[in-house]
Amino acid sequence: MSINLIITSVEQGLVYGLMALGVYLTFRVLDFPDLTVDGSFPLGAAVTAKLIIAGTNPLMATLISLSLGAVAGVFTGFLHTQLRIVGLLSGILTMTALYSVNLRIMGRSNLSLIREPTLLRFMENQGIPRLYVAIVAFLLIVIITKALLDFFLHTEMGLALRAAGYNPEMTQSLGANTNMMVIMGLGLANSLAALSGSLVAQYQGFSDVGMGIGMIIAGLASVIIGESLFKSQKIFKATLAVILGSIIYRLAVGIALSLGFSPTDLKLVTAFLVIFALAMPVMHNKKKKVNFRKWLQKGRAEL
Repeated sequence: MSINLIITSVEQGLVYGLMALGVYLTFRVLDFPDLTVDGSFPLGAAVTAKLIIAGTNPLMATLISLSLGAVAGVFTGFLHTQLRIVGLLSGILTMTALYSVNLRIMGRSNLSLIREPTLLRFMENQGIPRLYVAIVAFLLIVIITKALLDFFLHTEMGLALRAAGYNPEMTQSLGANTNMMVIMGLGLANSLAALSGSLVAQYQGFSDVGMGIGMIIAGLASVIIGESLFKSQKIFKATLAVILGSIIYRLAVGIALSLGFSPTDLKLVTAFLVIFALAMPVMHNKKKKVNFRKWLQKGRAEL
């Protein structure tokens, strides 16, 4: 395994880990099957690319894209809580609408940022070696984002958000507005997805309208792999597990490509990784049962 493969996997794992944190919020904290991510991720990329090309400061462009991602999540929450549309369908409707919105923003299917100023180029100008500029930038952003998210989930509002996902009936009986919690949670999750998309566009040097396809599966893979390998109910460890799961997922994809798999096979590789991660607890439980039966039979024989 080459050092370049490891560095690239860590870079991609960190930047896509932000999106995975958003998926963790919806699927694990809120228990909401949100597919808006496939639209809000390229939304962040599209807005950032368009603003940077227009001369906007890269940091400001990133913050604006993050805000618009939150708007997309709030819209999905509105469809679900106010119009009573099923959660899965609400996300699909928003994701579908965002495809046209992203095309309208960019004006065409893709935009290049190769010769444009980005956050990574700004940090490179500060003296950070080009080989490490991406990993330093993404690590710094991920640490700050994770710390803020962990802090929020331990606040009174964050606890209400977690309670709304765990037991909405009880939360409502205690006087909390569960609909507002759902809307807020979806807005926060999709702002993280848009932030990830913004940074990915600056990292790879272009924004493409189709770059969000399959992002929800990649996010779920990161969450499931992280939870399978680093089990914990504590928020700090759970969010850390998601980020580590994202890095492991990207490393597995990189190894698959180095072994000769075609880029068109990546969806198949992702599917098998998710199946394997989901099957691990089941296989572990079966092994424990087999060992227990052997121990029981041995005990009976000795008697």
